[in-house]
Amino acid sequence: MASVMMTAMPFAGHALPLCAVAAELVRRGHDVRVHTGRQYARTVEAAGARPVPWQRAPDLDERDLAATFPRMRERKGFRQVLVNLEDLFLGTAPAQAADLLAAYDDEPWDLLAGDPMALGTRLAAERLGCRWATVSPIAVWPPGKGIPPTGLGLTPARGPVGAARDAVLGAAVAAGTRPLVRRYRRARAAAGLPPDRESFATLWFSPRLVVAAGSPALDYPRADLPPHVRFVGDLTAGSAAPAGAVLPAWWDDVARAEVPVVHVTQGTANVDPRDLILPALEALADQEVLVVVGTGHRTPPLPGPLPANARVASMVPYPALLPRTAAMITNGGYGGVLQALRHDVPLVVAGGDLDKPEIAARVAWHGAGVDLRTGTPRPAAVAAACRRVLADPGFRAAAARLGADLRSRGGTRTAADLLEEHLRTPVPRGE
Repeated sequence: MASVMMTAMPFAGHALPLCAVAAELVRRGHDVRVHTGRQYARTVEAAGARPVPWQRAPDLDERDLAATFPRMRERKGFRQVLVNLEDLFLGTAPAQAADLLAAYDDEPWDLLAGDPMALGTRLAAERLGCRWATVSPIAVWPPGKGIPPTGLGLTPARGPVGAARDAVLGAAVAAGTRPLVRRYRRARAAAGLPPDRESFATLWFSPRLVVAAGSPALDYPRADLPPHVRFVGDLTAGSAAPAGAVLPAWWDDVARAEVPVVHVTQGTANVDPRDLILPALEALADQEVLVVVGTGHRTPPLPGPLPANARVASMVPYPALLPRTAAMITNGGYGGVLQALRHDVPLVVAGGDLDKPEIAARVAWHGAGVDLRTGTPRPAAVAAACRRVLADPGFRAAAARLGADLRSRGGTRTAADLLEEHLRTPVPRGE
């Protein structure tokens, strides 16, 4: 039995996959703790692990981030990305590290395995010189030859023109992220660490092992993937439904549906229903489909009346819904996209900011859906994209190819295998 400390940012899309991996490690007999926000203490306990709540790190409420980080009020698009990175992820890292150092002093661990966006993981691991790995619920797409700069939602361009485009835009992205790298170095100094030479693309990840959600099949073709990046498919695969998950009262309408079921989700970050949910409801109101909307726990009540073909709930259990779903309309949240593809469901993606434009671009490039190229689409665009996806069997076939690959990678079982293997390796000097 090994002692494992895991870390997770206190957001549903981060904490739930990390806790699924924790549950598999516990099932194998390991003693697992999870450092995350207090609101996920019960989720950690349900996984059989021990919660280590944020103490010095501000115990934020994901439903009201502006209460803790005032600069995040009414922020969308590129401005939100910058504020998220500066205030939330980089800004809290030294305090996360202080929490972890205190926890280690109280009870040492054999392995630190962390969410890449919980950057205190890296700082604490370096301070302690302990063995550590990244367990990433977010997309891991490192820079590489022929890969367009991340963050712009671009697809590969070949030949000299493509190489010139990528070089120019890559330099622009590097310049744009330079202030964030400086902020990272200040975080290192605050944690008592010297400067390093990590780039913005690499500073989040362990240099020894990255257990990554997803698959190389969902990325653009490349021959230079770092060997320590190991893809495991959907990190929620094989995990139990969340405690208290129940089918909505109208579930029989889904079970008996004689028309295609279209699922609409806007994720848990940007929750203004005017961005995607309401345009999708308007787009599909007169279509021969049954629309199932999952609003999430942060979205305000939708204005009524709803279209006659729409059903709404805050949460709809995906193991029940996705096998019955003909298409998903989504904001491009990575976890939801992976779950849809794992069930062979094609997608209409409205990726607005953060990593979502990249996810949308790759889904479309592989033929598994349509990229709306905006996070706030017009109803007509949603309607046209949904008709395309439902009418053309090629979209479902492409989704099924990706789904087969994701299912083959083992999910939480493979993640636990990799972490156990890492436990048997020596700790390199300087890690």
